[in-house]
Amino acid sequence: SLNLSWTRAQVESLVGAGRVDDLSRRLCSRMSFGTAGLRAPMGAGFNRINDLTVIQSTQGLYSYLCRYFADFSSRGVVVGFDTRGQEESGCSSHRLAKLTAAVLLSRDVPVHLFSSFVPTPYVPYAVKKLRAAAGVMITASHNPKEDNGYKVYWCNGAQIASPHDKEILRCIEEQLEPWSASCWDVGLVDRCSLRTDPLTQINSCYMDELASLCFHRDLNSSSPLKFVHSSFHGVGHAFVQQAFRVFGFPPPIAVPEQKDPDPNFSSVRCPNPEEGESVLELSLLLAERENARVVLATDPDADRLAVAEKSDGCGWKVFTGNEMAALLGWWMFFTWKENHPEPADAQSIYMLATTVSSKILQAFARIEGFHFEETLPGFKWIGNRIHELSKTGSRVIFSFEESIGFLCGDTVLDKDGVSSAAVVAEMAAYLHNKNLSLIQQLHNIYQTYGYHVSKTSYVVCNDPPTIQRIFSRIRNFDGSGSYPKTCGGVQIVHVRDVTTGYDSSQPDLRSVLPVSRSSHMITFTLKNGVVATLRTSGTEPKIKYYTEFCAAPGQRSAPRNDRTELSPRLSSTDETDFQPPSHSC
Repeated sequence: SLNLSWTRAQVESLVGAGRVDDLSRRLCSRMSFGTAGLRAPMGAGFNRINDLTVIQSTQGLYSYLCRYFADFSSRGVVVGFDTRGQEESGCSSHRLAKLTAAVLLSRDVPVHLFSSFVPTPYVPYAVKKLRAAAGVMITASHNPKEDNGYKVYWCNGAQIASPHDKEILRCIEEQLEPWSASCWDVGLVDRCSLRTDPLTQINSCYMDELASLCFHRDLNSSSPLKFVHSSFHGVGHAFVQQAFRVFGFPPPIAVPEQKDPDPNFSSVRCPNPEEGESVLELSLLLAERENARVVLATDPDADRLAVAEKSDGCGWKVFTGNEMAALLGWWMFFTWKENHPEPADAQSIYMLATTVSSKILQAFARIEGFHFEETLPGFKWIGNRIHELSKTGSRVIFSFEESIGFLCGDTVLDKDGVSSAAVVAEMAAYLHNKNLSLIQQLHNIYQTYGYHVSKTSYVVCNDPPTIQRIFSRIRNFDGSGSYPKTCGGVQIVHVRDVTTGYDSSQPDLRSVLPVSRSSHMITFTLKNGVVATLRTSGTEPKIKYYTEFCAAPGQRSAPRNDRTELSPRLSSTDETDFQPPSHSC
């Protein structure tokens, strides 16, 4: 095939150029299961995404599922894909999904393979709806165009977590040789009766259940608000249009240059709407021309959502993930309370957030009387926790992670940009009817629950040893095993290091959150109310930092900028400077 010829030519080119280090990286190591699966550049090598590594991964997944499920051969696996691909290599998400299906079909396992691209949330939704043993989504979400990925969901509809990830990786390494020629046969999906196409059924069921999140359909249909939507050259266009119709809205105005799939993401410098105004330029220009007040942007696999609103007299406000979570959290509780007026009812509901996200939901919970819990970063932790709580009769009505990942309700156990777009539209329409903007309501929320001011960013570091040295220095800052004691001149009162399991705030000095040795994450709580976390990304070569000032109970005014520095430098007791890495290590 073209893909195999291309990967062979790539290796031969590297050999001819004498690029030993590059060859060593590609051929002497394998991809590890990170955030619920694999993510890497497409290309030649065992630590790249290509035909062979996808076949090997699926063989390992099959072997593990066989051991785990006695009824695996009747439950089968859901397989979906996005619109990524490389024209020069023939390596596309669609092709890799067919190869995934071929491996399973060659062993007489039923495969529910979508016939067209779908949003990532459709795969975990289908796993639950069809009672499948697992799901695979071929996507690299918002990563650069060179990347692709292999995302795995468990039978409960949540992303796989430990120990399943480690056991699947072990099974992959036990049998690296492709089993037969059938594993390479992408045409098998068209010939085998064990392959079904769940697209029509799942799309219909998803949209039917989405209606449960709509509370003001009549108001929506008469709202004068206009919305612009960008799908960032990915899968979201048709699905967001359908979701709007479910909610009674006319379809949002699509950004024409970005509504159709384009694996080159030709109109954006990077396909990540979290980057804000710099990548939303076409959306904002269209909104200005069309007099639309709200812009919605789903990332290429439509599991995340960016939101911007026209600000009276001063341009556009692009909401951070934490700010939009404050609005969505308020809205989901507001609409829930309309149907559950008894205060005691709140004891049965939860909201969840990852520990690096804003604490605003915690402030809601304290005042309103419902439950709030934190998880480790990553929606796999949220999804699995929703599943656990559902078994006790509890209901999770909203969850989020600060990187514009939201889940309204609990129908899907992963972040969902499609449903979130429709919910944001209804919230905006309701507020507009009350002569309020999203921005005004955000400030109303802060007035009621206390101001939460955050700053989140990252530095890129492509050199793992450098990352290791940075975190080692923090853990041995003023001698062996000594963490920094002040930050920006403010005393650090607590340190939590979930990589090592240390938490100075606990009587036994052990972290309540699970230990996660596969990545670095250290949180500092300062005496002035600032909480700061430094962590490595599970999907990108980034060191991320998260800082938030949380107003004390009863403090209603916004903090002054000159009083609280949200990205301070660390120092030990003798004020020795910690030099942060530059934006390119």
